[in-house]
Amino acid sequence: MKFQRQNREEVSVNLTPLIDVVFLLLIFFMVSTTFTKESHLEIDLPQASEEATTQDVPKAIEIIIDEEGQYSVNGAPLINTQEKTLRQAMLKLIEGDDRPALVITADAKTPHQSVVTAMDVSGKLGFEKLSITTKQSAE
Repeated sequence: MKFQRQNREEVSVNLTPLIDVVFLLLIFFMVSTTFTKESHLEIDLPQASEEATTQDVPKAIEIIIDEEGQYSVNGAPLINTQEKTLRQAMLKLIEGDDRPALVITADAKTPHQSVVTAMDVSGKLGFEKLSITTKQSAE
């Protein structure tokens, strides 16, 4: 007896739905991802020279900023860290004189904003001579 062989169809996986899903996922991830461009700057910070230049300054205002950002003007601590308070303390010391030299002494761990605030207030008050104290590196 002769049996007739059945024609077998090729078994194949239909990849079209899989490709559609992959493309949809790709589009979803592209849309939902935020692209940030990070830039890393290499900077060389300036060093203070070992020779200290001393200038005879008849009158100077010294602003001392501690580690927490608290201000002290000519040795008198201020009640808060607001710009208005610092401005009033500096105005009391000027009293209509020419703008004396200004010296800012800040702790190494002082927040940068505190130093910028002191510089901003001094600029608004018309100070032209500003110096920032540094210490010699222990090498």
